[in-house]
Amino acid sequence: MTGLHLRGVVLPDGEPRDLWVVNGRIRTQEVPGARTVVDGGYLVPGLVDAHCHVGLGPQGAVDLPEAVEQALLDRAAGTLLIRDCGSPIDTRPLQERLDLPRLIRAGRHISRPKRYIRYLGVEVEDVRDLPSVVAEQVARGDGWVKLVGDWIDRATGDLAPLWPDDVLARAVEVAHEAGARVTAHVFGEDALPGLLAAGIDCVEHGTGLTDDTIATMAAAGTALVPTLINIENFPDIAASGEDKYPVYAAHMRDLHARNKATIAAAVEAGIPVYAGTDAGGGIRHGRIVDEIQALHGIGMSRTDALAAASWSARAWLGFPSLVEGAAADVVVYDEDPREDLAALRHPSLVMLRGRIL
Repeated sequence: MTGLHLRGVVLPDGEPRDLWVVNGRIRTQEVPGARTVVDGGYLVPGLVDAHCHVGLGPQGAVDLPEAVEQALLDRAAGTLLIRDCGSPIDTRPLQERLDLPRLIRAGRHISRPKRYIRYLGVEVEDVRDLPSVVAEQVARGDGWVKLVGDWIDRATGDLAPLWPDDVLARAVEVAHEAGARVTAHVFGEDALPGLLAAGIDCVEHGTGLTDDTIATMAAAGTALVPTLINIENFPDIAASGEDKYPVYAAHMRDLHARNKATIAAAVEAGIPVYAGTDAGGGIRHGRIVDEIQALHGIGMSRTDALAAASWSARAWLGFPSLVEGAAADVVVYDEDPREDLAALRHPSLVMLRGRIL
């Protein structure tokens, strides 16, 4: 039996160990004749971008060749697992490419007319149809559904929820009955109580979290993907809408101003927090290290920030780390990223599905 041999400090346990790779899987028992490809350094389970939009560009949908280039940018940064939080195109062909990161698709965003970015999502005319549309997107995705929880309401000139609480509850129930999890885009405060009461599994952005909704999420174990590097765009978003919607613009600036404290409070409360860049619109692909550093910047330890984009995120998404039988998705660094997160910018080896890239 032939195989590959890696020797180094294996994270998260931090112990020097030997690993072997056969047929794309990790082995922890010696494989005779294996070729040593790593001898020293730090072996990290492949990085995870838990909020990414492969197939979406600044101007909207892109074609498949450009989507491939996006995925390759993520891979170059060490991202080997992507939770795609809504894409306007069918990216299933990318899942057939062994050289591209593993892709967990959430189908298309589910929104209402004139209540989200045009052409990106499935627009539901009658809110009572939300459960059936959720069922359709469950069938199109890989165990996740993405709702637009709030967006600007032109009638009030500010962020407002899209869905009635009773409809939300039924829609989440439909997804759960089908074995899928539900996440939602939420910027403001008002949509969160209804989404959480419905039993949603994850909140994207979460800039409007309050003490009460933080406590609710912590008690329920609801995950949060704060997309910190994307929230830095809020002042520009506010400026672009200021003339027509001054209340909305002021709200967005306020959410931005207190976001670091908001997410720090969520971390302190014990909410599971994972790293996601929101790449694909205003954020370029391949910036997972920036998001990890931003999580450290709001108070997470270096190890916890790395875990949020590696072994903890992989476990949350159902992918084991560097254990017997797991997929051989490994990023190797010469320096310890737990001591200096900047080391993550310089992988010495990237292995995906047991193949050295």
